[in-house]
Amino acid sequence: MKSTLDICTGLPESQLQVGEDILVENGESSRLYILKSGSVEILKKKLQINVVSTPGSVFGEVSLLLQRPHMATVRALEPSIFYVIEDGIKFLQEHPDINLHIARLLAGRLNSVTNYLVDLQQQFNAREDHLSMVDEVLESLLHHHSEQQDQEG
Repeated sequence: MKSTLDICTGLPESQLQVGEDILVENGESSRLYILKSGSVEILKKKLQINVVSTPGSVFGEVSLLLQRPHMATVRALEPSIFYVIEDGIKFLQEHPDINLHIARLLAGRLNSVTNYLVDLQQQFNAREDHLSMVDEVLESLLHHHSEQQDQEG
């Protein structure tokens, strides 16, 4: 199986300087970005939620797959180079190895979020203040997700 970076060799590249954005929260595009080198921060509502410096990391996949605006901003922390894929859907259709990579990435994120939500639920289950609403929020998220799947399926 070819690596993500091997598959991207020869694709157009974009170089970012410190502080420049490759994706902007609530922005839209059909592009995928693959980190070739450098380091970026992921910002949600201007709050840093992650730092990524692993070559081959993929950005823009969630908004592309869900056909929604970008969930977060991706900003360079140091000079960074990205491979730019203009038609992300076509690229994914042509490269199943990358689909597997993205599926594993998304499954890992889902697992982490699920574990975090269960921890929250256990911590605040017995509370009688506003934090006791965690159960209701979780149920709402699950119900909303089920409705979306029913509409799409």
